[in-house]
Amino acid sequence: MSLKIVLVLLSLAGVIGIAFGYFLRWIISLGKKGSMELEIKQMMLEAKEDSKRITASAEQKAKEAIQELKVELKGKEEQAQKNEDRLIKKEEFLDKRQVDIDKEVVSIKKKIEDVRSVKERVDEMDKVKHAELEKISKLTTEEAKEELLSMAEKEYEADILTRIQKVEVAGKEVLEKKAKEILTSAIHRLGNAVPADVMSTNVSLPSDEIKGKIIGKEGRNIKAFEKATGVDVIIDDTPGAITISSFDPVRRQVARVALETLIIDGRIQPAKIEEVVEKSKEDVNKIIKEKGEQAVFEVGVLGLDPRIISILGRLFFRTSYGQNVLQHSIEMAHIAGMLAEELGADVAVAKAGALLHDLGKAVDHEVQGTHVEIGRRILQKFGANEEIIKAMQSHHEEYPYETTESVIVQVADSISGGRPGARRDSVENYLKRLEELEAIANTHKGVEKSYAIQAGREVRVFVTPEKVTDLEAKNMAKDIAHKIEEDLKYPGEIKVNVIRESRSVEYAR
Repeated sequence: MSLKIVLVLLSLAGVIGIAFGYFLRWIISLGKKGSMELEIKQMMLEAKEDSKRITASAEQKAKEAIQELKVELKGKEEQAQKNEDRLIKKEEFLDKRQVDIDKEVVSIKKKIEDVRSVKERVDEMDKVKHAELEKISKLTTEEAKEELLSMAEKEYEADILTRIQKVEVAGKEVLEKKAKEILTSAIHRLGNAVPADVMSTNVSLPSDEIKGKIIGKEGRNIKAFEKATGVDVIIDDTPGAITISSFDPVRRQVARVALETLIIDGRIQPAKIEEVVEKSKEDVNKIIKEKGEQAVFEVGVLGLDPRIISILGRLFFRTSYGQNVLQHSIEMAHIAGMLAEELGADVAVAKAGALLHDLGKAVDHEVQGTHVEIGRRILQKFGANEEIIKAMQSHHEEYPYETTESVIVQVADSISGGRPGARRDSVENYLKRLEELEAIANTHKGVEKSYAIQAGREVRVFVTPEKVTDLEAKNMAKDIAHKIEEDLKYPGEIKVNVIRESRSVEYAR
């Protein structure tokens, strides 16, 4: 019983303790609350005083700023007023000038009308005068002009001829002297003359017995060889030789190398033929590349695409009139470089244009078009310099001469192809050229006879003196030369010599 009383007392004591603790906490919080309110009131008072002070300062600054703005605005208004006054004065001045200009325009228009009317009266009077003159002379203006020129030409024919001859002689002497000096210098400086060369298509045999091996049983060896190389093999009664025929010089060279290899090896059969032909193609392609690189290196032409150089090397197996085309191109490049140096032209472009001028001949049997056009397309495709293309495209006058280098390339081509011994031509082509020259000369009125001499380098034309005057003979020579340039293709130049011989015969009895 006593334990319960103790527990109850303890419980009451705990409750009372808790209640007392809360009471103390409430008393303390009331004290703190009062002090915080005092602090807040103090801060509010200080904040009000600060705000009053800041407001007063701001109002003072605002008044000062407004005063400054008023002063500045007044100055700007005064300046604007001055500008306005000045603009008004300018407008008044411009209006006055416009009035003066309008008056001048009206005056000029009036003068123009006066001049036009005067011109019309003058033109009308001129027409009347011409009509009266035509009526009196019974000739039109053009007829009178022709008649006057004809009379002057007949009366002063000797003087005109003398003046023409003097001008031509003086100009020719200077130009020919300079041209001879330049050309002679270029030709003398070129030390490596290029001999005419015909690529052989004959293959020598150690004995005629080898012909049977080449033909093979029932002709299978020769058929396999022709199929692999694309050439025709001609085996006839010629002792110790076989002829290879093909329009493609590279194929012909491959066939020649392959056949010589087979003859040395001795094992001639279809399988071996195919193997040797493939090996020969590789060898020839290697030669082509080396020849192209040697040519470019020799003349000092840089920056060409390797594919252009490879095509250039194919010209080593191509000939024109018996002249090796690659050697001809190299010789041309040297000559063109010398001429360009003398004339102050671009040496690199002239050399490159000359070296590549016959590039199209390497593939002209495979591609349609002239070799000049084919060469242009090749160079354009592989990104060659446009100046080089212009230099090479005019050497057969298919394109106009656009640059000095194009003329130099054409001259270099004429020198290389036209020098003695450079080319071989057949008798038929030679005689045909002479006949064509004489035929062109004989088509002109008054020609008595004509002769092509000096291997076609000169045409002498004899005219009938009763039908052709000296002035007409002079014009005839120009016409014949122009006709030859248009109709014929030839290296170098052809001299046209028109001869008018007048004889007066009398007998003394």
